[in-house]
Amino acid sequence: MTKKTRYFLFGAVAVLVVGLSIGVVGYYGGLPGFAFSEAPGPDELKYVPKDAVLVAYANVHDVMVSQFRQRFREFEGEAGAPKGQQEIKDQLGIDVENDIDHVVACLLAGGGSPEKSGLVIANGRFDQPRIEGFVRQHGGVAETYKGRQIYTHPGKEGGASLMGLAFIQGDLVAMGSVPAIKIALDVDASGSSVVASPEVMTLVRKVEDGNVWAVGRFDALANSAKLPEQVASQIPAITWFSASGRVNGGVSGILSVEARDDEAAKNLRDVAAGFMALARLQAGSKPELQSLIDAVQLGGEAKTVSLSFNVPPEVFDALKAMGTALKKQAAEPEK
Repeated sequence: MTKKTRYFLFGAVAVLVVGLSIGVVGYYGGLPGFAFSEAPGPDELKYVPKDAVLVAYANVHDVMVSQFRQRFREFEGEAGAPKGQQEIKDQLGIDVENDIDHVVACLLAGGGSPEKSGLVIANGRFDQPRIEGFVRQHGGVAETYKGRQIYTHPGKEGGASLMGLAFIQGDLVAMGSVPAIKIALDVDASGSSVVASPEVMTLVRKVEDGNVWAVGRFDALANSAKLPEQVASQIPAITWFSASGRVNGGVSGILSVEARDDEAAKNLRDVAAGFMALARLQAGSKPELQSLIDAVQLGGEAKTVSLSFNVPPEVFDALKAMGTALKKQAAEPEK
């Protein structure tokens, strides 16, 4: 990737990393104030196509001001903001921690092909003239589609770029493949969004109380990934999945999957129970790790399998103390 392309995509990639890695991520609820037409979830869902195989949300502001984030920053030491984050602020005027409120991400059907792939929609405060000027300064070009400017960067030897950026509104920026951005604008105009999918909205309603969540079709994701046959054959028969988390002083959440039938769900619960038993055995006499493992609970019935967890702040304090002790031990010369 050329330096110009790297700069152009810098903001998009950074927001994607922040939005997905926080929960997941992916990971990635909705706020009642953003609901529309009685539909659950954030208003940005109206740009997500009905056939999206993965929909994710992250309340970036909630996470950034949480006690958990403040504790995590202690691990960063006194080096200040990460280099990439600082470069975004210097070049684009975007303070990731304060200017981005939340993000919605999705993976479209056939996400493994150039024609349809991923899309991230960020809600926040952006200096549009500054960002557009920066893009043009580094060789970016614009095309008009449905009344919006989509900025792209020419690929090698002048070829078309697969990545783009568009200001949907003053406070909404769409980033992803150019075809995906155009699909999102088409969906907004036609009303054929994921909000019209009862299956997806049922899952969103269950997870939207988290400040990070994700829902989707596991089987469709596996097919899009085009996994080798020997790998695909080992994947459990899972159809839908949902994950919801809440980041505050600690971290809590639940992962639920819907298997093809009751027998497949029972087999999956048995496998999960086996892994948890092995983890408890491996934790041995380490109370810090034992507390972390004990925070995970296995549940579900019929075709559903769920894993819930609630990790209080004290566990992170204990892990930090253990890490400090190990670092100190490694630094001491052998006697």
